[in-house]
Amino acid sequence: MYPNNYHKTSQGDNIMIPSISKTEFQERMRKFQANIKAAGLDAALVHGIECDCANVRYLSEYWPTFESAGVFVPAEGTPILLIGPESEEYARERSVIPTILKMIPYRESAEPEYPGMPGISNWADVLKAAGVSSLRKLGIVSSAITPMPVTESLAVELSNVQLLKADDTLQSLRFVKSETELACLRKAYEISEIAVEAILNEIKPGMTEFQVIGIAQREIYKNGGEYEGHSLYCFSGKRTNSGISRPSSKIIGTNEMIQLNIGARVSGYSSSVGLPFSIGAIPADQKDLLEFGLKAHRKTIELMGGGKPAGEVVREYEKWVAEQGYAKYMLYGPCHSIGMMEVERPWMESVSAYTLVPNMTFQVDTFFYTPEVGLRWENGVIIKEQGVEMLSKKYMKIIEL
Repeated sequence: MYPNNYHKTSQGDNIMIPSISKTEFQERMRKFQANIKAAGLDAALVHGIECDCANVRYLSEYWPTFESAGVFVPAEGTPILLIGPESEEYARERSVIPTILKMIPYRESAEPEYPGMPGISNWADVLKAAGVSSLRKLGIVSSAITPMPVTESLAVELSNVQLLKADDTLQSLRFVKSETELACLRKAYEISEIAVEAILNEIKPGMTEFQVIGIAQREIYKNGGEYEGHSLYCFSGKRTNSGISRPSSKIIGTNEMIQLNIGARVSGYSSSVGLPFSIGAIPADQKDLLEFGLKAHRKTIELMGGGKPAGEVVREYEKWVAEQGYAKYMLYGPCHSIGMMEVERPWMESVSAYTLVPNMTFQVDTFFYTPEVGLRWENGVIIKEQGVEMLSKKYMKIIEL
């Protein structure tokens, strides 16, 4: 028998995949509504898109495809899932929020007119369904990705309503993870390490970066992942000096730096395992940076733990890197939070004013580069009362195949 919040990947296998229970979704909504009320808002409007669905999915389990989505949440009343015109059956299959309304502002970016389509709602319909009789202050959550068609429709239909940035009312709930969220993350990292192992076993000179990513995708889906946790990285040679990039048709050779960042997504929770390696010996002039990068990665982990001010971790790390003579090779660092997005709030920066507490989760992201080459060590951690629990550590070593 499997616990209520686990499911099998298929008949006959023994892969257990954790998931968020309906009870946990309901508790999230109760806490969010309390935050909305405490902020002096009448309601909040949360947004999500296909590549950044986290806030909408956190409340509803709904993950938009092609279209965008929203969740209208009154301080008191009934939450409403807002979707585009084409997604009704999909949303009803997936959403833990039972009241669902279709709206034109959430349509796909091609902006079809949908002449004659029945059941299209407006903002007056949303307020009525939510049980809101008076709306003066509306908090906008996911403000950085709120679609312009939504804000334009609010300006026309709810012109007397004050729109206020309110990301913290929801984001703060996501900082500290529940035990089920941690289970999802642990499984996602486990699958990511399986995918990395397959790449290291199968990669050969002459393969393209795209072909290497194909190995990872096969293993992610085979072992219970629902999707990639982020755009998967395989760069080689000079391409490794990009902080952000995508794989290409470049042919992988011997005796050059190869960078992997491989992440699976499990029940909405993302992971990433990042490591540099080579086929054959890495050039001596690059190996020094490679070895320092691993040393810096371990140093960051050593500095983390419950009760430590986040800004202090970064300031100590940056001071140490400078003392070692490598500050000029550092683009950013050393950590960002991880959860439903591979990169999510809060970042850990020298100006950070929060304190690390148990069950916060971070991606230790150690990136150094020169004009010729770059490298990234990346592993996940859970903050504990003392130190951290590693979500991944199998490939924290120099690998020359």
